[in-house]
Amino acid sequence: MSQPTPSFYNLAWRWHFYAGLFVAPFMILLALTGIIYLFKPQLDSLMYDHLLNVTPAHHSLSADEQLNRVKAAYPQGHISQYLPPINLERSAQFVLHNGGRELNVFINPYNGDVLGEQDAKLNLQAVARALHGELMIGTLGDRLVELAAGWGVVLVVSGLYLWWPRGQSAAGILWPRLSRRARPLWRDFHAVTGFWGAALLLFMLISGMTWTGFWGKQYADVWNQFPAAMWNNVPTSDIEARSLNTATRQTVPWALENTPMPVSGAHAEHMGHGATPSGPAAPGITLQDVVDIATARKVEPGYSITLPTTATGVFTVAVFADDPRNDATLHVDQYTGQVLADVRWQHYSNVARATEMGVMLHEGKLFGSLNQIAILLVCLMILLSSISGLVIWWKRRPQGRLGVPPLRHDLPTWKTGVAIMIALAIVFPLVAASLIAVWVLDRLLLLIRKKRPREHLS
Repeated sequence: MSQPTPSFYNLAWRWHFYAGLFVAPFMILLALTGIIYLFKPQLDSLMYDHLLNVTPAHHSLSADEQLNRVKAAYPQGHISQYLPPINLERSAQFVLHNGGRELNVFINPYNGDVLGEQDAKLNLQAVARALHGELMIGTLGDRLVELAAGWGVVLVVSGLYLWWPRGQSAAGILWPRLSRRARPLWRDFHAVTGFWGAALLLFMLISGMTWTGFWGKQYADVWNQFPAAMWNNVPTSDIEARSLNTATRQTVPWALENTPMPVSGAHAEHMGHGATPSGPAAPGITLQDVVDIATARKVEPGYSITLPTTATGVFTVAVFADDPRNDATLHVDQYTGQVLADVRWQHYSNVARATEMGVMLHEGKLFGSLNQIAILLVCLMILLSSISGLVIWWKRRPQGRLGVPPLRHDLPTWKTGVAIMIALAIVFPLVAASLIAVWVLDRLLLLIRKKRPREHLS
């Protein structure tokens, strides 16, 4: 007689369990913070109307006049960034460091009144973004989020294997059986939302990982390539543009993160005002000059201007547009006003373009309200699938134990499963290390289980 085809269902269930127990809390946090950041435009208008909106007048102050008003209000402050009004009814914004705090200071561009300030790191959106990206604990949090995203892929793949119909009716597979109660109903919610949301979750995981500090940086280094000729005649530093981005603030587009920052004053005659290469910034051009350059180059409103901090630093004009085709990043010599680099959508590689589009879809910005609603539904599906999975586990777990799904019999090597794991390990190195650790832990649990005396049924 031929041997029966082995069933790897319990093995897949075991790995799905491990992945789910680790990933679910992260998925819940990422979905909740993602929803907050998703509706940033609406929430900002609701919460900060007094800071953002102004009544238009016939005459507006220059950027330098606005800068002087803010300096007068914060004489000890160090100004790092200027955001011109996005339209006639919006305020201008300065980012400055004052007394150990980073502040967003809003100013009426028509009369120069300082409208108020906002803690740049502790406002709702900044906190949501920092939690979403690095759990507000820096590099460790970034790596944990990346691990959770990688294990999320394991969760989706193993979940689809478990979901795959094996002679059952469509009920409970394609739609939940609402007539059921307790754990069976939660199981249907978990399976159905997991199936319908699988492809969307994979998209959210992969597009989100492009911003991570380890995998995202390697990905960017491979695919964010620009023609060498763009930098041939431009003196550059060892600092990358990614230094302008932080956990709470996005300045340059993803496609520009690994590009070198040019330097000002490449020739001695450019360095006026007694500046030295190692000294502080001493711009020979005004902030309004940089605004005029951005206007002349047709940079889309909504851009920021990052001020130089050293004698060789540059002004950086950058817009991370809702439609990436309007992205622009300009580096301007602080002494001469020469545009050292002007990078637009047409300069991006095809992979960088696809990634930027994916990021904007991920953030719900590409198609306006429709995109927001679609991503909201995805977040709600992630929440329902994660919470229902935890409920199922909680209801079935043995008293005092995790309730790891048992392997019912010895199995041959699951070649398909091994191939998937190897592929994931190659694509996601951090996941590879954690897979080995979990595999070792799983072997230990199996050994302990075999040595433990069988419990007698009462």
